[in-house]
Amino acid sequence: MDSRDYMTPTPGMAKDDDTVVTRISTVSEAQTFRVYRRRFFGLAQLVLLNIVVSWDWLTFSAVSKTASEYFRISEGAINWMSTAFLFAFCFASPIVIWTLNKGGPRSSIITASVLLLVGNWVRYAGTRAGNGNFGVAMLGQILIGFAQPFVLTAPTRYSDIWFTDHGRTSATAVASLANPFGGALGQLIGPLLATDPSQIPNLVLYVSIISSVACVPSFFVPARPPTPPSLASGTEKPPLLASLRELVTRTEFWLIFFPFSIYVGLFNSISSLLNQILYPHGFSETEAGITGALLIVVGLVSAGILSPIIDRLKHYLGTMKILIPILAATYIGFIFAPNSNSVAAPYVVAALLGAASFCILPVALEYLVELTYPMSPEIPSTICWTGGQIFGAAFILIENALKAGPKDNPPFHMTRALIFQAVIAAAVVPLPLCIGLFGTDIRKRRLEAECQRVRSEEEAIIRQS
Repeated sequence: MDSRDYMTPTPGMAKDDDTVVTRISTVSEAQTFRVYRRRFFGLAQLVLLNIVVSWDWLTFSAVSKTASEYFRISEGAINWMSTAFLFAFCFASPIVIWTLNKGGPRSSIITASVLLLVGNWVRYAGTRAGNGNFGVAMLGQILIGFAQPFVLTAPTRYSDIWFTDHGRTSATAVASLANPFGGALGQLIGPLLATDPSQIPNLVLYVSIISSVACVPSFFVPARPPTPPSLASGTEKPPLLASLRELVTRTEFWLIFFPFSIYVGLFNSISSLLNQILYPHGFSETEAGITGALLIVVGLVSAGILSPIIDRLKHYLGTMKILIPILAATYIGFIFAPNSNSVAAPYVVAALLGAASFCILPVALEYLVELTYPMSPEIPSTICWTGGQIFGAAFILIENALKAGPKDNPPFHMTRALIFQAVIAAAVVPLPLCIGLFGTDIRKRRLEAECQRVRSEEEAIIRQS
């Protein structure tokens, strides 16, 4: 089905309307669907919040050695800033599902903004109090962690409410991938702003100001369009508990859940520990920051190229089956990159890893919505994101435990942690390859529902004529 076949402009179109789509649902009743330019305001705010919440997450990880000196604690304790952030995501997830399901994206966006405002300034107070109060800073970090799921899991729900099938994947990609872009900014800018321990409070201050400014537009985001953009968007969703009961019985959901969550977890862990992975081999915090930025920026560019193509072709499953083995191979390659004699190897491997990771992310999220339709999109996406945070926190703890000792060569290297990552990445490759086998359902239910309804309406028009 190509929505352009039935889009017709009308003289009464509102000033900010892009398109009016009219369908005949019965012989005597017309149903109108519109997409509004104002949808881009809410999308832009989701992008902005996902950028700042991820930047907040990696504020200390990007300068782990410097931060540990400022707070007079170990780097392992600094790692808990990332780990606690991820666990906070998990605790907030049930409330997030309920908020998105009952209140929609606007309620979720406002809740995230309030938590971000409070969390950032509590964290800044912790860095200023008594030459660094780690406990107060950790409290602020946890509050920011509570904020993240409210915006990270919202894109599929937002795109379902505001966009047609020709823009959903791109909208989901833009909003979802803004999150790691914020991480790239944190990895790149943090080491430049905090070159010695005394500059840590100013680093947190600058990030807090940026985050506060980014939160202000949230209170002006519209709740939902006056009319739905498509038939699927206007369909009444099943109750939350009924959807959850059905979801756990879907084999194809679990075949996506585990690779999605594990690869998100691996990405979270490598983003958090990248500085500690590279500096034992002679790389500086700045070079580690550039590696992290390449990991994310190349991924964003790649996803920006692929997402519009997927929007048109709808080849979700085939794309995943091609990219996931490539992604696993890049984790294997990362074992050898830090031991090279040049920074080029980490740069190249990180770029390839980012490209594969970011291209898979929006495709998997949109395919989940297709498989689980007519469930509300935030239900499977929130569960998958929560799994990613749980695995990410667990991987950070495991990899920190696998760090070499001071007498190893080089001291404190993380080769064992990289081997662990590669083994886990390779182990889950067969799961998505099994989708479509053994009786699993691979139908694109949302697209099929729209096509079926359009055919029914066309037949009604023909009978009337």
